[in-house]
Amino acid sequence: MFSFFCPEMKGEQKLETLVEKILFYGDTMPEKAALCFKDKTVSYGELCAKIKNIASELEEKGISRGDRVMLSAVSKPEYVAVLLGIQYIEAIAVPIDKTAKNESITDIWEITGAKIFLADGKKCPESVKTSSLKNLYEQAECTNTEGQNYQMPEESDLCELLFTSGTTGKPKGAMLSYRCIYANMLNTWKGIGMLSSDIILNPLPLNHSFGMRVLRSALYIGATVVLQNGFTFAKETENNIIQHKCTAMACVPAAIEIMYRQMQESFSEVVGVLRYIEFSAGSVNVDTKKKLLKLLPNTLLHNTWGSTETGGAVFLDITHNPDKLGSIGKPLDGIQLKTVDENGNDTAGTDFDTAGRMILKGDMQMEGYWRQEELTSSAIRDGWLYTGDLVYRDKDGFVYMLGRADDIINVGGEKVSPIEVENTAQEYDEIKECACIGADDKDGILGQVPVLYIVAENGMADEKELLKYLSERMEKYKLPREIIQVSELPKNKMNKLDRKALQQMYIQQENSELLNPVICNLLARRSVREFTEKEIDKSLLDMILKTAVYAPSGHNMQTWRFTVLTSKESILRLKETARAESEKNKIHFYGFENPKILILVSNDRRNRDGCQDSSCAAENIMLAAWSYGISSVWLNPLMTLCDKPEIRNLLDEYGIPQSHTVWAMVALGYPKAPGKLLAKKENVIKFIE
Repeated sequence: MFSFFCPEMKGEQKLETLVEKILFYGDTMPEKAALCFKDKTVSYGELCAKIKNIASELEEKGISRGDRVMLSAVSKPEYVAVLLGIQYIEAIAVPIDKTAKNESITDIWEITGAKIFLADGKKCPESVKTSSLKNLYEQAECTNTEGQNYQMPEESDLCELLFTSGTTGKPKGAMLSYRCIYANMLNTWKGIGMLSSDIILNPLPLNHSFGMRVLRSALYIGATVVLQNGFTFAKETENNIIQHKCTAMACVPAAIEIMYRQMQESFSEVVGVLRYIEFSAGSVNVDTKKKLLKLLPNTLLHNTWGSTETGGAVFLDITHNPDKLGSIGKPLDGIQLKTVDENGNDTAGTDFDTAGRMILKGDMQMEGYWRQEELTSSAIRDGWLYTGDLVYRDKDGFVYMLGRADDIINVGGEKVSPIEVENTAQEYDEIKECACIGADDKDGILGQVPVLYIVAENGMADEKELLKYLSERMEKYKLPREIIQVSELPKNKMNKLDRKALQQMYIQQENSELLNPVICNLLARRSVREFTEKEIDKSLLDMILKTAVYAPSGHNMQTWRFTVLTSKESILRLKETARAESEKNKIHFYGFENPKILILVSNDRRNRDGCQDSSCAAENIMLAAWSYGISSVWLNPLMTLCDKPEIRNLLDEYGIPQSHTVWAMVALGYPKAPGKLLAKKENVIKFIE
């Protein structure tokens, strides 16, 4: 059991660097886990030794104080150790997105004048001097720790350059000094209430401000960090929470929705063991906050506003402020916040009408943008850091975000906050997510009007009912003049809404003409497991089955068979038999509730295209059903169980030949509740010219 005494954060506080802290922990608690990644664990003693040896290796490569070192931000222990090894010798670390393209790498290389780029698996232009990050880590043996003694830097010395894209798309490097990073670590520690006993799951990109401040703060107080490469698979998150006994997690808002949809019934059980969750890189909408408070009653929920230029600066304890769910929180002590107008004059900033641009001051802010003096002087004026966010504060000091100043919609002189429209619309049951933008008034009267993009929970929402719902809750000028239904909203790499891309979508509306009824049906289909008692008309079922027969078949062999169970008793009997056999054979059985129809799609196993033929037919069944408002779910435990005696006895009763494999069971029925859109992988399409 390890304990750690944190110094009081009152009065003067001596600056401590992260490297200094880890050196201390390497001496005082060398066995405690610092980093975990899959089945690997790196103790503080091992990390301390690695840092020293990596520092020596870097010096041998000619790296010295003030040199810029680019490194690929892979979510692995080698990245963390090399990052700190760079800082040990007072060089400047420049983390780069691990998926960065050559154009971006070259831009940052030239902007920073870096000496080396540490990465693996990248074919960079010859102008970029590269070396293996993994080899550097592995060659830094923990037995040789005779590197130079650590020298404390000056507070104003640069520690890191974090790059972010500006409005022009050109990368800009936020200069983070040791003073800035130290204040940032203290802010996150205090604002969230991190404990040295915490085991914190960090699945965030480590070239991004959020992921980096969680990593730094956790290591600063001697906690344990579990590294994970993103949120694509909820099962990986679940495994890490269980395997490493995580007590906390850092998360972007979109990721928690992905986890909820993938975990479904097990979400509360798995995620509910965490002591706290911190959200950042975007605000959690009010509807999601309410849902999480119900689902996770024993987990503290925090939402942090921050930026690359400030780190975490405004904190909301969601759990203990249920009446402030529309707020982004309060700034911590030591962080000054006020609102100004477009001319830089102070505004009252106490309500919507007197809102102003948020500006901040404190040790946590960046020193400026690397070699971009004009941009720096625009961002930092008289010591105040200017954000692009329009906000106001209530009587209790809580800050409310109206949106980016450029996103505010001017409707005939009346200001409309897109976030207000979104938060109101999000409360409507049929909406999964939405986004509001301003568009030119086609009548040429009001200048701009609100346009609302929505992703419906169950494929399509009733626009008239939605508009009626909104009109009862908002002033007329705030109501969207257009409601556009889409299958998904554009997001950036941090899964934040990309409003600029949404604006571009609106401008290029001719693409929406491609959304004919067939495409809409394809994009809207959802899996549903719970059904009502409503009967399916025989004529509809016949047509659905006809589409199965008309599916493509390799060499037109059509060796498939469609066995249709229509009685509640026969469906329940097969379900319970399949469940029992699944448990006996340790196969996961995703259940279903009272479907009106269960279709077994089988094919002769001697037909080598049988699986593919059956898959095409099953897809046709589900899409055809959806077009009639009938829901479905694909179930496939029989694929591996159909020759088990108990299962085969039932299949024999149904007249399914012994030579057939049941490749799919398709459950059909009218939905009891809307289906959920599960996370869809990006970057899986590649064009070869």
